Amino acid sequence: MRSLVERLGFEVGDRVAIVHADDIGMCHAANVGAFEALAGGPATCGSIMVPCPWFSEAAERACAHPELDLGVHLTLTAEWARYRWGPVSSASAVPSLLDEQGVFPRTVADVLLRAKSDEVETELRAQIERALESGIDVTHLDAHMGVAFLPPFVEIYARLCRDYQLPAFLVCLSERVLELLGASDSAHVYDRVLDELAADGIPILDGFDDDSLHFEPGRGEAHNRARLENLPAGVSYLICHPAQAGDELSAISTDGHMRDFERTFYGGEAGHRMLAELGIRTIGMRRLRDLVRTVG
Repeated sequence: MRSLVERLGFEVGDRVAIVHADDIGMCHAANVGAFEALAGGPATCGSIMVPCPWFSEAAERACAHPELDLGVHLTLTAEWARYRWGPVSSASAVPSLLDEQGVFPRTVADVLLRAKSDEVETELRAQIERALESGIDVTHLDAHMGVAFLPPFVEIYARLCRDYQLPAFLVCLSERVLELLGASDSAHVYDRVLDELAADGIPILDGFDDDSLHFEPGRGEAHNRARLENLPAGVSYLICHPAQAGDELSAISTDGHMRDFERTFYGGEAGHRMLAELGIRTIGMRRLRDLVRTVG
């Protein structure tokens, strides 16, 4: 079987990055940053958090610019202390997904502890349907904080890929990563599902880097150079969180300076220059959707 990088028309040994803007719809600042990055920077695609308060603005922008490569950032957590959101489904339909405040839990561990699989599937389907009903040309799926593709839910995630004929963030996760996510005891389930998807022609990525938002002020360029230098040969998923600094973002999060740096780096010439210097090619997830629907 040909490798993914070959199926996409590249050469074996090429390094190809899907530069992905996460958390669109989370707040107005995230929308500003993401759409700026997608309009002029090396960011090639992004995903929208349907349950969040600023989803409607993101959907309007997506519909006004159908050329943009946008997916659904499947969401089961609401991590901030004073800024929360809950399910698209009715609370009575998904009670195991709610915390004591009637919204999504703040942590992955809390979701794994209480969520029932049938309710997870109900909510994730509702999020995809809401995006489609809003007119968004959904190109892919991925998972906020990684929850939806963890072993307890990965079969649901795979079913959504098949049912909607969409690619997703799918990559072989190391035992260390699964342990950090609290799911190492069911790694065999994850591996089996990925093998089944690959046999069906669903693209499995060669690598990923989620080391976004982990640098000190003044270290953003060096940090992101290291991220890019470490990408393996093949097709990798490079996650960023561009957002515009300001009072709104500062009230939500303490990482606003990093999100704002990623807005300028992945939305401007500095990011383009560094990718070119390192010989890294870029694509979006729409190319992978074409593969899925050709196979299907």
